[in-house]
Amino acid sequence: MAKYMLLIFGDPKQWDAMTPEEWRAHDAAHAAFNAAAGSRVLRGEQLESPPVATTLRAGSDGGLVLTDGPFLETKEGLGGYYLIQADDLDEVTKLAALLPEVRAAHSAVEIRPVVDHG
Repeated sequence: MAKYMLLIFGDPKQWDAMTPEEWRAHDAAHAAFNAAAGSRVLRGEQLESPPVATTLRAGSDGGLVLTDGPFLETKEGLGGYYLIQADDLDEVTKLAALLPEVRAAHSAVEIRPVVDHG
């Protein structure tokens, strides 16, 4: 079985504007995803909003530069992830289609295979 990272991107302003009822429906959809995926989910977490991110990169002088906020200025930010095991991309796609971010106009789910160095 291969490992895949599901990266959940969306507009933090849209997430922040969700009502308690919308959050309950959102959480229920994630619970349905977890139930369908079962033991294939190795890990998954919601992340804090992109503005609280810290970025570390090389400076022009060869030193390190620490910056508040995400590295890229984009409308969408990384909101969470799942690490899952699956037989192939088709299986992952069917599972990822259960996530509510796939159908929301402001968000998407990126599927990335994990490199196996073993």
